[in-house]
Amino acid sequence: MQTDTVRTPGMFWGFLGLLTVLRLTLAALLPLTPDEAYYWVWSRHLQMGYFDHPFMVALWIRIGTWIAGDTPLGVRLLGPLSVLPGSWALFHAARLLLPSRSWPLSGFQAVLLLNATLMLGLGAATMTPDTPLVFFVSVALYAIGKAVTLPTNKALGWWLLTGMLLGLAFDSKYTAVLIGFGLGGAVVFSPAWRKQPGPWLAIPVLLATISPVLYWNATHHWASLLKQGGRAGDWHPARAIQFQSELFGGQIGLATPLIFGLFVIGLWACFKRNILLVWLGALPLAVFIFHAFGDRVQANWPAVVYPVLALAAVEAGRRIRWAAASGFVVTALVCLQAAFAFLPIPPAKDPVQRQTAGWPEFDQKLERLAVAQGATVLMAEDYGLASQLAFNQGNSGLSVFGTDRRWELFRLPAARGEKGLRVEEIHHIPSPLPMDVLCRESQRRTVRCYQMTVVENPLGVQLPRHS
Repeated sequence: MQTDTVRTPGMFWGFLGLLTVLRLTLAALLPLTPDEAYYWVWSRHLQMGYFDHPFMVALWIRIGTWIAGDTPLGVRLLGPLSVLPGSWALFHAARLLLPSRSWPLSGFQAVLLLNATLMLGLGAATMTPDTPLVFFVSVALYAIGKAVTLPTNKALGWWLLTGMLLGLAFDSKYTAVLIGFGLGGAVVFSPAWRKQPGPWLAIPVLLATISPVLYWNATHHWASLLKQGGRAGDWHPARAIQFQSELFGGQIGLATPLIFGLFVIGLWACFKRNILLVWLGALPLAVFIFHAFGDRVQANWPAVVYPVLALAAVEAGRRIRWAAASGFVVTALVCLQAAFAFLPIPPAKDPVQRQTAGWPEFDQKLERLAVAQGATVLMAEDYGLASQLAFNQGNSGLSVFGTDRRWELFRLPAARGEKGLRVEEIHHIPSPLPMDVLCRESQRRTVRCYQMTVVENPLGVQLPRHS
């Protein structure tokens, strides 16, 4: 028995190490998505905030590309590497936040469930704001566990660390504020925690940690906070059934079906056994569900609560073997399809190929056309397309401009009076293809096509430069 007890942790962490190697390999194989290329553009011009999100994803990419270069692996490097320390933190958070469950088994189960979700399985091999968000939330759960279980005289430092970690999660993505509100609700309604100085002293630490993002917004007309907060102003209750279906369907897909079932059962069990996890998990989910009565909730938004749900699922005391195994199988199939497109899905309908396939060949054709037309500038209004062009044309000598208003928030060198080539995606593909239409292809099948238009003195105004 003692031998098995010693061997099991080694096998478990060895398995997570193997997963890390596989995720790093996938990160190197997959071309960047348009959003990843967009965040890479941010990393070339580090700021305290951006139009769409806070700065953390840009900082992580900047560190990764400093180590591994401006490559897909460099952009994503910190994603797979962050899962191991994040899993370690969640493993120990289970000991502190699940006192009714047997540890270390509870820690193993929580970590396996989170790693088996498609959200983390594929998401850790890509780089989005959710990547650092999930890491900082996982570590924050460990700090919260320490803060609520230690005596008052020993808990202060952990409360302060909790404030800093939740602030760093906010610096990753604004949805982290929901975890903060959940923790605040738990403190206010708990006399024992409410009387401690730690929770209240954690607030200025949190505010100091998020101050760079707040300062950037204050000096940029609150552009980012208004953009994200403005979503609440869109309200279409007649489409509530559609939005709710999309929300729950997206979570079934990202969690994988059996793990999603355990998440639901576990959160329900916490209403009787673990009120802290209810505050941390149910409050954010209630916000998303309420929002989905009048507007779309993107499938990745609830990622902020996945580490909490992994702990809640263990609290239910159900067996997780088949749920975790099915999650790893689904994730493996999706990753194999993303890397090798082994299923005969038309590229235009495959969500991964639609975003990533055929860019190197397309950029070579685009460069030749630009040279033939005497153009030195590539222009695109769509931020994802402009970002892909900037990433892939880095060595061509062509400048890339984004004409969407969000680029105005980059204080970069500008140029005017140059001959440009405007690149616009077209949805109706003419046959035969004219000379000014270029297409991305995968396995000799068309993915997307783009109209090229020569522009003299592009827009006649100064435009931000991306290269």
